Amino acid sequence: MARNGINKREMDKWAKNFVKESNKSLERAQRQNPLRVSAQLNATTSAVPGGEAIEGSGLLFRLLLWLDVRAQQNPHYINVGQFLEEAQLPDEDPSVLAFELEQRDLVKVLRNWGGPPEVHLTDAGRAAIHRMKKLRLDRAARLRYTMDTFHRWLFDTSADQKPVTPELFLTTHAAYFAGSEITETELDEALAHLTQYELVEYLDTEPVTVAITPQGASCALTGGSVQDHINQPRTGTTYNNYLPNAKGVIIGEQQHFTQNNTDGIDPTLFVQLAGYVGQISNTLNLSEPDRVELERVAQDLHTEATAESPEPGRLRQLATKVKDQLLEAGTTMAATVGVQMAEQALGSIM
Repeated sequence: MARNGINKREMDKWAKNFVKESNKSLERAQRQNPLRVSAQLNATTSAVPGGEAIEGSGLLFRLLLWLDVRAQQNPHYINVGQFLEEAQLPDEDPSVLAFELEQRDLVKVLRNWGGPPEVHLTDAGRAAIHRMKKLRLDRAARLRYTMDTFHRWLFDTSADQKPVTPELFLTTHAAYFAGSEITETELDEALAHLTQYELVEYLDTEPVTVAITPQGASCALTGGSVQDHINQPRTGTTYNNYLPNAKGVIIGEQQHFTQNNTDGIDPTLFVQLAGYVGQISNTLNLSEPDRVELERVAQDLHTEATAESPEPGRLRQLATKVKDQLLEAGTTMAATVGVQMAEQALGSIM
C-alpha cells in the first residue's frame, strides 16, 4: 500500500484499461466518420477520384477559405451562420459544417447553446488552407476533378439518359475545386474530353444539351475515376463511329473495324472529331451551304482517318479546315468544344 492509500498496481491496471477503452472508442468513431477531407487536402491525386471523394467537399472548402479571410479581420471566434447567409445557402446547417471541420481538427468550435456555432481556425486548418491554395493552381488536377464531378453529376441527374443542360452543373456545390469556382471554360474543356472518350454526347437541341452514354454509365457504376476508365488496357484500337447529320441521315458509312497502324499515327482523335462534327453540325450558327460543306469536310476527314495508312498531311489539312469552319460558326459551347477537339487532334501530329 502506498503512503496515500492507493495501490500502485491497481492504478496502473486502471490506466491501461482506460487507454484501451479510449482507443476502442476512437476506432469506432473513425470507422463511422472516416477522415476523408484530410486525405483530399493532402494529395492532388485525391481531388476527387470518381467525383465523390467526400460528401459536401466543395462547401467545406469554401467555408475554410471564407474563414481564412474572416480570420485576418477577426482573429477570434467567427459565426459560421454568416457564411451561409453570404453564400445564400439557407438549407444548410451551420452546426453540421462546423462540427465536420472540428472533427478533422481544422477548427475549434465554441459551443453556444441555443445559438449558431462560432469557430476558430487551428494550425492544422491554416496549413490545410495553404495546401488548398496551391492545389487549385494545378491545372491538370482541376481538369481531372471537373471531368469526374461533372460525369458523376450527369449520371445522378439524367435518369434514363435524359438530356441535360450542362451549365446547370455550375450552380451546384460540386462545381468548386479546392474552394474556387469551376469556370465555364473549364467545363467546356472537360466536356470535350468526356465527348472524345464517348462518355457523354451532345444532342441536337436548343440550347445544346448533353446526355450520358451507355459507356459513361458503365464508367460511373464502376466507382472509379474517368482517368481510370480511359487508362484501361485495350487490345488494339477499335473504332465505332458514325456521322449523322441533323436529320439523322448517315453522312458517313457506319464502320466497325480494328486498325493496325504502323506509321506512328493515332487517328483516334481525328475520327472522334469527325463524328462529333456530324452530331452537332445543325446546332451551329451556319448557313445551309456552309453546314453542308462542314459535313463534307468531316466526311473526308473520317474517310482519311479510317484508311489503312492515314496520311499526316491530309489529316492536318482537313482538321484545320474543320477548325476554321467551327471558328466561323461563333462561340457556342458546341463550336468551342469542337475547336478544342480539333486543336488536340492537330497537336497529336505536330
